[in-house]
Amino acid sequence: MTTTQPDPTSPWVYNTRDMGRRAGTMKTLKMSLVTPDSMGIPVLAIPAGEQVALNLRFETVLEGVMVSGTAISRAKGECARCLTDIDIPVGADLRELYAYPNSLTAQTTEEDEIPLLVDELIDLEPLVRDEIVVQMPLAPLCRPDCPGLCSVCGERLDVVEPDHNHEILDPRWAALQAQFGASSEAIHSEEN
Repeated sequence: MTTTQPDPTSPWVYNTRDMGRRAGTMKTLKMSLVTPDSMGIPVLAIPAGEQVALNLRFETVLEGVMVSGTAISRAKGECARCLTDIDIPVGADLRELYAYPNSLTAQTTEEDEIPLLVDELIDLEPLVRDEIVVQMPLAPLCRPDCPGLCSVCGERLDVVEPDHNHEILDPRWAALQAQFGASSEAIHSEEN
């Protein structure tokens, strides 16, 4: 996670200035924020403009501010088996240390390994995005027992008749059927 200058006017940015740097100071925050951009993968994502409920705890430690809590929202996409639209709840546990710029942690880690507090500000959006996207299923389903699509005609198997099938003639008999005009039932009965 790289550290950039957070926009202090963004609702996703939390100012830790009033917490000071004394280890053990703690604040809790419950809020609902709107996603500025889509969060997810092509097949399933929290759309831009969707609410994300955050229940967070900010705690000062020797090396920075520890943020922990949960993020919950709804994701929209399509079922990986039957391609119907889906709308499912998604959530993630959050836990991240935002290091003070001159702390030992900041000096001994790579630049993109741990986020830094920049001007006492914490941008929560990258943390929520990173954690919630990892929790999303790569192949979301409308329901666990979704039968999917017919491999021949592409119809959804949960809306076709129970005896739905496509008769596929054995290509070795196709010439005989063309020659004699025999029905496929006759050819199949001769096989038995």
